[in-house]
Amino acid sequence: MPDSFTPASRAVFDKKVLAHVASLDPDGSPNVSPVWVELDGDDIVINTALGRAKARNLASDARVAVSLTDPDDPYATITVRGTVVTFTTDGADDVIDRLAKKYLDADSYPFRQEGEIRVTVKIHPDRISHQLP
Repeated sequence: MPDSFTPASRAVFDKKVLAHVASLDPDGSPNVSPVWVELDGDDIVINTALGRAKARNLASDARVAVSLTDPDDPYATITVRGTVVTFTTDGADDVIDRLAKKYLDADSYPFRQEGEIRVTVKIHPDRISHQLP
């Protein structure tokens, strides 16, 4: 398995691709959520809101899996098992705005709820596998 993302896999992350993040509920059952995603070096960056199941799960159990399918090739996939290395509200509003620009071409995240506190999660890959051309 590669230790870091290949140029082909980085190109998939650069697209408007939804990633699926699998976290563990308190009883150990899996919880899967589609998320916007970007890379910071070899760390995967996602953003969510405090109080949501994935935020609670990732704050209490750092084990996570992430999968992506290239929107232009349904047979090109990336799967990651990793560990949450950052869980912070610092700068999280800027991160969700940057992701909104990538995914919606909007300067600001348009779905904010009153009182919502955003959190940025960085996931460091422990194992990367891909099926890419």
